[in-house]
Amino acid sequence: MRPGERSGVKTVPTDDVLAIHRLKFRYLRALDTKLWDDLADTLVPEATATYSEYLQFESREAFLTFLRNTLGPHVITEHRCDHPEIDVDGDRATGIWYLSDTALIPENNMLLRGSAFYNDEYVRCDDGRWRIARTGYERTYEVVLSLSDLPSLRLTANRWGLIQQATGVEEVERVPRDYPAADAQAANGEVDTEREYPGPEDRAAG
Repeated sequence: MRPGERSGVKTVPTDDVLAIHRLKFRYLRALDTKLWDDLADTLVPEATATYSEYLQFESREAFLTFLRNTLGPHVITEHRCDHPEIDVDGDRATGIWYLSDTALIPENNMLLRGSAFYNDEYVRCDDGRWRIARTGYERTYEVVLSLSDLPSLRLTANRWGLIQQATGVEEVERVPRDYPAADAQAANGEVDTEREYPGPEDRAAG
């Protein structure tokens, strides 16, 4: 028995845990930088994903198609995970991660902030690398803000603004002065209760 170990206590392989940490971090980086091929490589082809009753995917292809369509250059995202709880059992593993995420959606004049707990399943593949077999999260909270409620907010850098220009897609710019009616409401202390935001089935996931 090694020093510090107790009889009957199951130890977790350190190398596997570190490999799964790197896998999750690579997944998040590929998601936020929209490197879809890199993101695909973090998932097995039959991977499933569940985010709510509205968002459930039964394959890697279906999941990536959704992400490409909903988190394209028109959406800026930030996903941060910590507090990992990883359990390894041979060539399979599970993981719980604490997520904090932000989505800035200029075309909807919207900022979304939230927190959740990921529940993942991992599998060691034939090439020896760990990949995600199942992912998804359950929200602890989510808030949606209108950019018109933040009169000092300016988007001063956007990695995908350059991509939009290079591909000929019109660059989206939303600043509070573009919405005089909303600004007048904010100045008067009024809240626009009729403003429509994307429903759960259209919101950013990942």
